[in-house]
Amino acid sequence: MVRRQLPRWSELRPLLRVDRPEFDPTRRRLSRAHTIGDLRSLARRRTPRAVFDYTDGAAENETSLQRARQAFRNVEFQPHVLRNVSDVDTSHDILGRRAALPFSFAPTGFTRMMHHEGEQAVVRIAQQAGIPYALSTMGTTSIEDTAAAGPDARKWFQLYVWRDRSAGKDLVQRARESGYEALILTVDTPVAGARLRDVRNGLTIPPSLTLRTIADAATHPAWWFNLLTTEPLTFASFKRWEGTVAELIDEMFDPTLSFADVEWLRGLWDGPLIIKGIQNAEDARRVVDLGADAVILSNHGGRQLDRAPTMLELLPRVRDGIGDRAQIMLDTGILNGADIVAALARGADSCLVGRAYLYGLMAGGQRGVQRAVEILRTEIVRTLQLLGVSSVEELDSSHATLRP
Repeated sequence: MVRRQLPRWSELRPLLRVDRPEFDPTRRRLSRAHTIGDLRSLARRRTPRAVFDYTDGAAENETSLQRARQAFRNVEFQPHVLRNVSDVDTSHDILGRRAALPFSFAPTGFTRMMHHEGEQAVVRIAQQAGIPYALSTMGTTSIEDTAAAGPDARKWFQLYVWRDRSAGKDLVQRARESGYEALILTVDTPVAGARLRDVRNGLTIPPSLTLRTIADAATHPAWWFNLLTTEPLTFASFKRWEGTVAELIDEMFDPTLSFADVEWLRGLWDGPLIIKGIQNAEDARRVVDLGADAVILSNHGGRQLDRAPTMLELLPRVRDGIGDRAQIMLDTGILNGADIVAALARGADSCLVGRAYLYGLMAGGQRGVQRAVEILRTEIVRTLQLLGVSSVEELDSSHATLRP
């Protein structure tokens, strides 16, 4: 028989805790987010379906994106024990300069559509976190205004080559004059991918007021209020567009883009040149031969060619092909700090995250982006400690393998 007794007050008192009420709804909301997945759930509730799906979705059956995430799930870490991991160094060399964390903020289009604070919020957090931020040609804040918002941030400009080459040349000049450190040429978008969520949602840029969106406004009043009462959506590189994303890409982007354009751009830009959208080892070797300082292994977040190569699996072949002649960056499918650690161990020099910080932006504006960085930083540090590694620089292939 178990003998029972009523607890004494002296025994209960240490167990009682009253949480201090949090009256700031954004802080209260973000305090409940412990993973990027939590931020994604908050973002889904905070934004209209078409806007969330634009960020969250991929092309056709979304197989490329699913495979990228599955590859990270297939990583098996190989920890080393009995190491002193009381102090972990997360800093890393990115394009010859030290970054506080081994990742950068990827270029994303239409960022002010996700949240009215947009690119300016993101570049401020990049500056605060000590990591690079890449502004997209399709960004919704100008090159100059983004630079002013993060004067001490490491800023990169991502270029799509237009049919009008003089327009691209002008963008490069503006980026140089505004103090951007590096130029990213995206090469995987000769035409628009079939992003079926956008098609089914009838997404236009800017979002149109239709019976569907008006009904949606009733459940997302704050988002619509902010959209309609702040500056109209304009772009980093042009003033306005009315239509779908696919129509914009097919109208303005140049499908004749070739290796000759890499040479042209190398002659135009004397800073670090990064080529984004590399999906095989041969193309990586060729652009490095033409003067690229870094390549980004990327299938555009699964948003262009569905069933494209999986970057984490491709990574060792590209490393073997180019050696140390250029840095290798990797994106697509990264939703956890452990994913970043895995990519570094597999041979990447750094990673880029896009959706991860956009979920934070949609969930809570600038503070949401900050929360995304805090989550990734915490996960990176914890993963390194559990691997028995005290510095990002120590990672190598002995720390991570891919299960078949």
